[in-house]
Amino acid sequence: MKIVTLHGLYMHGVFLIPLCERLEKQGHQVLNVSYNTLNPDLDDITAKINAFIGDQPAVLVGHSMGGLIIRRYLEQHTEQNDRPPLDIRAVITLGTPHQGAKLARIFGDLGWGGWLFQRSEEMLIPDKVKPWQNLPPLHSLAGDCPWGPAGLLLKDQVCDGTVLVEETKIEGMISHDLYPVTHIALLFSRRVSDRVIQLVAQYTSAAVPAAEG
Repeated sequence: MKIVTLHGLYMHGVFLIPLCERLEKQGHQVLNVSYNTLNPDLDDITAKINAFIGDQPAVLVGHSMGGLIIRRYLEQHTEQNDRPPLDIRAVITLGTPHQGAKLARIFGDLGWGGWLFQRSEEMLIPDKVKPWQNLPPLHSLAGDCPWGPAGLLLKDQVCDGTVLVEETKIEGMISHDLYPVTHIALLFSRRVSDRVIQLVAQYTSAAVPAAEG
């Protein structure tokens, strides 16, 4: 199976290397995409993903804002081709604020959004949240260890220190798994990577044609 990974805000592909290496040991081909998180070039990201996948089945994995980038990629393809990419078998997100990030909204209300998030602000603070519909199956993984700014500023809500657990849920998702880890630790947790590997294996099996009798 071909797998594409995308990191989150203020990060780099190096953070996803441990997960990528585990996936490669399972025999998968992995493209670990790094991009400018404040001014993401969606056309460049799309070109890299399409060139890597070709006409083969693939799974897309995004941490935090990387999951929002994946959605933009899928929706853009649908707008241009009147259907989602048929070769994308599933999307797996880690700590992605599918509902938008309340922490980002707090900073936006303070007038810091343009400075802190630049072009990414529209993804982190959406005007409207659409259900996950007419897109490949979505599996959302989240953490609930509140060590981080969200744990300090949003004390009455369950979060991973950066993103609220409720923000990682969205109408239309296939599954939602919760782990006792922080936002960053989602990338390094053995249990989380085990789950990613399990999900990828599920779609890999489905992608293998049955042997002829």
